[in-house]
Amino acid sequence: MLKTLFKHTVRLEPQRSTGHLGWLRGAIGATVGIAIAGWVGLLVAGPSAGGYPFLIAPLGASAVLVFAIPASPLAQPWPVIGGDLLSAMAGLASGLLLGDPVLSCAVGVGAAIGIMTIARCLHPPGGACALLCALGATGADGWGFAYIVPIAANVLTLVLIGWLYNNCTGHRWPHVQYPVPRRTVPFPHPGTFRRSDIEEVLSDWDEVLDIDVDDLDAVFRAVERKAAKRNSTEGSAP
Repeated sequence: MLKTLFKHTVRLEPQRSTGHLGWLRGAIGATVGIAIAGWVGLLVAGPSAGGYPFLIAPLGASAVLVFAIPASPLAQPWPVIGGDLLSAMAGLASGLLLGDPVLSCAVGVGAAIGIMTIARCLHPPGGACALLCALGATGADGWGFAYIVPIAANVLTLVLIGWLYNNCTGHRWPHVQYPVPRRTVPFPHPGTFRRSDIEEVLSDWDEVLDIDVDDLDAVFRAVERKAAKRNSTEGSAP
């Protein structure tokens, strides 16, 4: 267990500070995104808004995905918008209907996962939005659906800044997959590439993918075996 944890932790360290996907670029982007989202939230909430939040905590997790891992399927505009807002509504609905904070939180998060999956907008911070809104709806402030307005202001502002910042600093967002050249030679036999080849390709792309290199290696080798088996079967067919 500890060995596995350490192994995966070590792999997170080599990410360089510079480059269009370096950690410094992501850190600056998140700083700008959260700051502007907060200012917009203050304008929307207004001085007389009482308990309206001007900045929600789950937005920090969304910022990590949008600015540090913009290639992740979980970090694209629709997952961020739909995941956060649909989950927030699920949390509010569970809180208003059930009343009990613990039960409302549990049902809200579970419902949020189901809704995000069906709507194809799975976004981990959405679970935090559901939890926050369930607690707000069952707490002393008695959150209602009007609280979606400042939350939406936060989320939409972050997505707008993410779109501007990512595209202006070298990463097209929404993410555009690298073109795969059409093969002109037969599929190779298993074992024709090395794990280091995958690492070199990721380095050439200057990309952070939401998948471990060992998992990519396993997928590629499994695909090779499947293709080799299919080619062997087709070649032996009359």
